[in-house]
Amino acid sequence: MTETWDPAAPGVLRLPSGRLVRGRGLRYPVPAGARPAFALYLLGKEPPGVEWEHRWVRWPDFWLPSDRAAAAEALREAWERALSERVEVACGGGKGRTGTALACLAVLDGVPAEQAVAYVREHYDKRAVETPWQRRFVARFSPTG
Repeated sequence: MTETWDPAAPGVLRLPSGRLVRGRGLRYPVPAGARPAFALYLLGKEPPGVEWEHRWVRWPDFWLPSDRAAAAEALREAWERALSERVEVACGGGKGRTGTALACLAVLDGVPAEQAVAYVREHYDKRAVETPWQRRFVARFSPTG
């Protein structure tokens, strides 16, 4: 059985394939309603425990993932799971790292890398992907590894 997000819920991004992924900032309360089945947390230090399955990618604020290969693997897992599960991607504020990760998910979903930041800014948050190196990370992100 497929259990995905309500497309009208706050922070939910619809990828071109129809997959729904929720982005959010961990500094804010968990939104009311459905809980994630799986979450990808992008933080400089280990996140606090949650009741759902999650994966942590060490990713300092305003920077890039400490281990880019591990980040790419985690992003591929999140994209695959979003086909049939509620997947959440989150960092502290829900803009820079989360936007960068969502743009990478868009690339995995078929959006050309050079258009992925604009796609996420249009469909998720106009301030997503905050730094030039985050934009460059998305532009160089490859769907094939």
